[in-house]
Amino acid sequence: MTKYSSLAARLLLAHIFVMAGFNKIIGYAGTQAYMESMGVTGMLLPLVILVELGAGLALVVGWQTRWAALGLAGFTVLAALIFHNNLSEQMQMIMFMKNMAITGGLLLIAEHGAGAFSLDNRK
Repeated sequence: MTKYSSLAARLLLAHIFVMAGFNKIIGYAGTQAYMESMGVTGMLLPLVILVELGAGLALVVGWQTRWAALGLAGFTVLAALIFHNNLSEQMQMIMFMKNMAITGGLLLIAEHGAGAFSLDNRK
C-alpha cells in the first residue's frame, strides 16, 4: 500500500502546482496585476511559473523529489504569508490554512522521499 499511497500523495500535491502554473500562463496579465496589487513585483511571475511547473512536474515523475517538495513548501508558506494574510476574512483564513496543510504534505514527502514509482528510486 505504501508505494501506491506515496505516488498518490505526489500526484495530488503536484496537481495543485502544475495547474496553477498553467493557469498563470493563460491568465498572465491578470496574475501579474494581482501580484502587483498585493505589493509583489510582476517581474517575479516567470519565476513563480517556473517554480510551480518545474517543481510540480518533478513531483509527478519523482525526480529530485525531496528538493522539489522542500522548495514548494517554502514557496507555499511565502504565498500564504503574502497573499492570504488577512486572517479576519473567512475566505483568506481558509486559503491560509489550505496552504499550511499543503506545506505539511510537502514536508512529509521531503522527509520520506518519492516512494517506489519514481525516477529517484529506479533500479
